[in-house]
Amino acid sequence: MVNTLDLQIVCDEKKLPSLEQFQCWTDAALQSVTSKIFELTIRLVNTDESQQLNHQYRHINKPTNVLSFPFEVPDGIDLNLLGDLIICAHVVEQEAKAQNKALFDHWAHIVIHGCLHLLGYDHINDSDAQEMEALEISILAKLAIADPY
Repeated sequence: MVNTLDLQIVCDEKKLPSLEQFQCWTDAALQSVTSKIFELTIRLVNTDESQQLNHQYRHINKPTNVLSFPFEVPDGIDLNLLGDLIICAHVVEQEAKAQNKALFDHWAHIVIHGCLHLLGYDHINDSDAQEMEALEISILAKLAIADPY
C-alpha cells in the first residue's frame, strides 16, 4: 500500500530528504496504525512562513519544526484526504545539530510525528504523550532509526 504524497518545497535549504524518503516515512507511520490509504501534503517552508502559521494557528510567535493540519471530511462524503504537514527545514536542521542526531533520522521522526498528529494522536497530557512516543519509537525502530527520546 502506498499513500499519495504531494511534496511542496518552498524553502532554500539544501540538505533535504528525497521524495522517496518522505514517501517511506509517511507510509511507515500511516501503515502502523491503519490499513486505509490516504492523500496528504508535506510543505517544506522557510522560518518566516513557519513562524507566521505558528502564530496564526497556535498563537506562538516563533518558527516550529512541524505543524499538522488534519482535513476534516464533511459527513456523508467519502474522501481519503488526511491533511497537510508544514515542516520548517531550517528548524529541523538546527534541532538535529543541537540534539546530535543524524539529520535524516530527525527528519524521519518529525514526519512520523506529524503523520500521527494527522491521525489524531497528541501529547497534551502525559498518558497521551507516552502512547504517541512509544508508537514513534516503534515505527522508527522498523526503519532502523534509534529512539529519538
